Amino acid sequence: MSDAAMKNLTDKATYERLQRDVTAVKNDIAALTEQITDALSSFAGTAGKQARHGYRHARANAEQVVDDVSERGSAMMDAAQDAASSIEETLEDAITQRPLATVAVALGIGFLIGVAWRR
Repeated sequence: MSDAAMKNLTDKATYERLQRDVTAVKNDIAALTEQITDALSSFAGTAGKQARHGYRHARANAEQVVDDVSERGSAMMDAAQDAASSIEETLEDAITQRPLATVAVALGIGFLIGVAWRR
């Protein structure tokens, strides 16, 4: 064989080998693309599950806080009503026991408010 014929065979063999290599690289890229797509889908699913779990957990915590605040507010309201009732009873007793002193105190407080109001 001549050098030209050998070169053609070598070039043809090299070309075919390169074609196989390119095809293999394309197949590898396609497989990697599929693996990446699967991984991203799995990650998105996991992230979604975690987000839903976090949302449910946060909502449960918020509901618990609201319940606690509501209970505390109710307890404070009851305590305030008890205190107001106690003060009312104490004032009624004081007025009943010392009516003239109560009128004098009321006049004194009214006078002080009037003086402060003028300034």
